[in-house]
Amino acid sequence: MAGRKGQSSTVGVRELRQNLSVYLDRVKKGEALTVTERGAAVAILRPLPASSDVLARLVAEGRATPPSRSLHRLPRPLAIALEKPLAEILDDLRDERL
Repeated sequence: MAGRKGQSSTVGVRELRQNLSVYLDRVKKGEALTVTERGAAVAILRPLPASSDVLARLVAEGRATPPSRSLHRLPRPLAIALEKPLAEILDDLRDERL
């Protein structure tokens, strides 16, 4: 069960229950724990990301790309003159699909 920061150790459900505070201290220090029940992995306990910012976490995990520029620098949308209100156009399109 010896684990280092960034590595995963294994702990059984019974052992975890009996020494929960010890294992939570290890998780707080950066260790990930794989929890097993009858020898089969059932859960992973790991520290929360340092940042509660969802985008920062997704970028760190490689699941998102950071924005390339600020929203304030985006061009304004083009003004388009419509023959009728957009809601009515959408209703017509929905009716055509049915």
